[in-house]
Amino acid sequence: MEVILAIGVIAGLSVVAYRVIRHIRKERYFASEEFLAHKQAIARYVWEHNEIARYVAEIRSRGTFAIGSSSSGAQAHLASFDNTSYHNYRRDRNVASYGSPNVHNCSLQVVRNASADPIKYVMKYFNIRAEEGVLLHAQVLGESISRLESALHNLRVREEGVARAMNPPGFILKHYLSEFMHHVGVELSPISVPYPTFTFEYVSAGGNSSQRTSLTLDTPVIDALVETLSQKIRYRKSAAGQRSLMTARLREYIKARDGYACRYCRVSVQQEPHLLLEVDHIVPVSRGGLSIVENLQTLCWRCNRSKSNKIVSA
Repeated sequence: MEVILAIGVIAGLSVVAYRVIRHIRKERYFASEEFLAHKQAIARYVWEHNEIARYVAEIRSRGTFAIGSSSSGAQAHLASFDNTSYHNYRRDRNVASYGSPNVHNCSLQVVRNASADPIKYVMKYFNIRAEEGVLLHAQVLGESISRLESALHNLRVREEGVARAMNPPGFILKHYLSEFMHHVGVELSPISVPYPTFTFEYVSAGGNSSQRTSLTLDTPVIDALVETLSQKIRYRKSAAGQRSLMTARLREYIKARDGYACRYCRVSVQQEPHLLLEVDHIVPVSRGGLSIVENLQTLCWRCNRSKSNKIVSA
């Protein structure tokens, strides 16, 4: 017994000693001339990263990230509910999410049908009507999500570039990555893409059975929603209408057409491999601009940030 206890004490002391030594090595590394020299060399790159991080916060605060809602349970807050069964341990295994606008409480058949035809059922039960105003709202949602996705991806690429440029010891990246970024001066963004998610939920009367179907509106799903809306309102019969859908495919087409370069400052991805490019409405949507090829241009994040809702073209 004493031998086992001694082994445990020795093992514990070894772990503590390892962590102390690792901490000392970490402090020495961050104070080293090599680290400080590398930090100074990439200061400009870090500054631009942090500007994009702030730009990400602007996109998140100004963008549109919601569409549609369910009315099932919209007045649930007006009533109180108590399970008076003597078998609570059985009845409360599954609890319905009443009152949530993104959850539709429904029958088991609706849950299964929604799984087979999600766009149709989301439109039907979450009040997304086939109207041009709703189509425009869906396009704006897709654009907001696309911009945020691109900006966050750009941040991750830049952070990987910082790590490659500094080339810290492996134990720093493994155990002290956040602290490393802090010492370098990189502002890590806590923001993620707030994809709207719609859920069809069935909970049996006794609470012993439940099923759900969920649909997350990422870029491919939003493109499918826009396509369905446009077909239902026959918006695509005209030539202009066929070019009006602000989909991921259209955004990529505009960037390729413009040579993956900003049409305002002329900087391209060939000159700046990590350049963040966005597709912008020349005449802003808020001023009646349409999502047609002639009204779209490629701008870098700097020019688009300064443009806001002004009319600026090459």
